[in-house]
Amino acid sequence: MTGGGPLGSSTSRAILVALVLGIGLAGCGDTFRNSRGNIGFGNTPIEAYTAKQIFERGEYELNRNRFTEAAEFFAEIERLYPYSDWAKRALIMQAYAHHEDKEYEKARSAAQRYIDFFPADDDAAYAQYLLALSYYDQIEDVGRDQGLTFQALQSLRTVIERYPDSEYARSSILKFDLAYDHLAAKEMEIGRYYLKRKHYTAAINRFRVVVEDFQTTTHTAEALHRLVESYLSLGLTQEAQTAGAVLGYNYQSTDWYQDSYRLLTGQGLEPKVFEGNWLGAIYRQMIKGEWL
Repeated sequence: MTGGGPLGSSTSRAILVALVLGIGLAGCGDTFRNSRGNIGFGNTPIEAYTAKQIFERGEYELNRNRFTEAAEFFAEIERLYPYSDWAKRALIMQAYAHHEDKEYEKARSAAQRYIDFFPADDDAAYAQYLLALSYYDQIEDVGRDQGLTFQALQSLRTVIERYPDSEYARSSILKFDLAYDHLAAKEMEIGRYYLKRKHYTAAINRFRVVVEDFQTTTHTAEALHRLVESYLSLGLTQEAQTAGAVLGYNYQSTDWYQDSYRLLTGQGLEPKVFEGNWLGAIYRQMIKGEWL
């Protein structure tokens, strides 16, 4: 999954100018490290340069896609000029450079420091967005640990709720929906695993989570169909018929409903709501417009 730069903010404009014009220090040469491990450039220690010059060198490294070096230059401004406006700008740029370098923990650390130190600043919304992206961009596939997905959801929600008028709110909403869908996909994967191995009760528990907690995702129709399959396999015909009725009410034109309809009618049954089970309650909620 992809992230994005801080386009639109004052900091992002600085990034854009740097990348387009290739701003760098004239004659700065290659970077080096002194005996203490501190970064420098040319044959001159970094302490000899102003905050502005170091910042421009960081931008120059960004232009060369040398994100590790860029982050180190921005970090040097924090070290050498900790109370300057350049240090504040360098901190958000550090977070950006680390994120581009896929150093997500370092990106989170820098972004969180920015939020802690400058919560009312114009770039605080972007710092929070970067923090969320540092989780979101690690959601590679359904099989991974879903802890990252939960953290991404929490961080994206913070952007949406704390900065609703920012340029990052809409992107956060879109990513929130995708991450939410990702969690449902994980439940479906586990449910199918149990269903294939005829562990029907375990499968039902997973599909129920999707129907109850992830109704707005793309997986709800399949979850209902899998419930029909599972309940029929257990001989729980009323639950199977009710799942079929819920599926038909919302997704009658889908292949999932057609498959469920064939399964039910093949056993002399039809989609029908029966009270006294959790699916009956779901059906009543839908009729009242409280679901979907």
